[in-house]
Amino acid sequence: MDAPHILPPQSALASSGWQRVVGRVETVLIRAVEYPAALLVLAEICVLLAGVIARYGFRAPIVWSDELAEVLFIWLAMFGSVIALQRGEHMRMTALVSKASPAMRAVLDTLAAAAPLIFLLAVIHPGMDYAEDEGFVTLPALGIASTWQALALPAGLSLMALFSVLRLLRIATLKHILGVCLGLAVLTGLAWLAGPSLKPLGNVNLLIFFVGLVAAGVFAGVPIAFSFGIATVGYLSLTTGVPLAVEVGRMDEGMSHIILLSVPLFVFLGQMIEMTGMATTMVAFLASLLGHVKGGLSYVLVGAMYLVSGISGSKAADMAAITPVLFPEMVARGAKKGDLVALLAATGAQTETIPPSLVLLTIGSVTGVSIAALFTGGMLPGIVLGIALCGLVRWRYRHEDVSHIKRASARTVFFTAIAAAPAIALPFVIRGAVMEGVATATEVSTIGIVYSVLIGLLVYRRFAWRRLIPMMIDTAALSGAILLIIGAATGMAWSLTQSGFSNDLAKFMGGLPGGAVTFMIVSILCFIVLGSVLEGIPSIVLFGPLLFPIARTMGINEVHYAMVVILSMGLGLFSPPFGVGYYCATAIGGVNPDEGMKPIVGYMLALLVGLVLVAAIPWISTGFLPAN
Repeated sequence: MDAPHILPPQSALASSGWQRVVGRVETVLIRAVEYPAALLVLAEICVLLAGVIARYGFRAPIVWSDELAEVLFIWLAMFGSVIALQRGEHMRMTALVSKASPAMRAVLDTLAAAAPLIFLLAVIHPGMDYAEDEGFVTLPALGIASTWQALALPAGLSLMALFSVLRLLRIATLKHILGVCLGLAVLTGLAWLAGPSLKPLGNVNLLIFFVGLVAAGVFAGVPIAFSFGIATVGYLSLTTGVPLAVEVGRMDEGMSHIILLSVPLFVFLGQMIEMTGMATTMVAFLASLLGHVKGGLSYVLVGAMYLVSGISGSKAADMAAITPVLFPEMVARGAKKGDLVALLAATGAQTETIPPSLVLLTIGSVTGVSIAALFTGGMLPGIVLGIALCGLVRWRYRHEDVSHIKRASARTVFFTAIAAAPAIALPFVIRGAVMEGVATATEVSTIGIVYSVLIGLLVYRRFAWRRLIPMMIDTAALSGAILLIIGAATGMAWSLTQSGFSNDLAKFMGGLPGGAVTFMIVSILCFIVLGSVLEGIPSIVLFGPLLFPIARTMGINEVHYAMVVILSMGLGLFSPPFGVGYYCATAIGGVNPDEGMKPIVGYMLALLVGLVLVAAIPWISTGFLPAN
């Protein structure tokens, strides 16, 4: 899932003296985590870039670069998770919380801060056991014990527990803290007493823990990663004899996959694009082409999101880069803010398949589908959905008066095109580097970062050095929030697999009447729902390994199926009332969510039409793939 889904908690900070003291202590302590996290981001860039230069430039591969990058990466992921927790930026669904009364909202925000402690306290000691066991494993290239990598988990879990307590003391009143913690303690005790009665229930426990408990946590506003973790820990502890060190091991496995090394680097690249002004120049070029036609700036919004998505891989970065440039002018032309934010959210769903989307990278990491093939297959589906959106824009703005808008001269168009050319070239540089073997999908983000630095310094002459460290810290926080979900979802998926659920699901899906067509329809419906509730990345980690093999046995091309799945999840993610991406779009646009509810219905229907076309015509996703 990419980043659009990060929403801050809604509790107001209390103002008593002791809470201000806690806040100051918390601020001092978090600095000891933020700066190492920033250094780890920089180290990842340097290590991976050195690997590319040594292998491609000097034909002398550095054999230990990937191994060192993996060790640093898991520490970065855990430090980033700590920062995200301290900031309240772990992904959570706030649609229902935001509608609660102020009193109930305060209770739910206290619950969201306290509930993670159940998971964290349960796995810290097993995490230490896991790190100790890894002492018997030696990393072959570096020649050091794997404990150096495994220690990141108990260290990060311990720090998160500390900051959970501090944050709870800072944001909540003593009354709410005592009430919520007592309630959680009672529920935990009752669950423990019920353990002997749960074991004979077999796979019914999957519904209790992975449907009921997860849904209760998610809808109550508990961060998704911790909702997954609590459910998995409860399931393993109360219904099986599996030690919790296995859960920590599965988290480590899920978070340290080499493909995911690119997540923080692409997040950082997205921030570089905004800082160097590359996104602004692209929008200016598109506006010079289309600004004078009816609905012209809406077309620019669709096109700009397509181009920027091909650079940053983060929907939050995409929308934040485009909105300040386009919205003021569109409002000045008479566009309604609700319609603008609805179109912004729709373009977020439209561009989910544009490389280097974080969801594409996640699919590649958990299903084994070629990243290069996913990058190639993702371009045209986004165009198809963009055309569907543009068709609706044309109809909605057919009566717009543009007589007062002056058409840009050929000279203006030419010079804005020249100015935008370096920025527009970046997505093609990234894709070309992967396709030509210059860099792997993991490493290619470093080429994009170097490219953006050079363009910012030498071409646009816009580079804010003082922003680099805060950008690296923000990168670590966002990456940590994403990767903790992947780790927790990996543990949850492993539990589902060990229970036999995957075999049951495979038999059910494979036995549906209608074969591949019915399977595709059911997949679309399921992932629309999953996208709106769990968001893209956790949904993929949980269900990708289960459903992609079924699609393969039914003769569905994996790249084609990936595009359908991603677009379905995007449709759910950016659709109200539950789609978190929609609320992120309204927050970035500074628009009341209620204003976009009505106009977004038409855009979502247009996207659904485009999705059906992509699902029905495999060539849209596979037509440009190399022949086997």
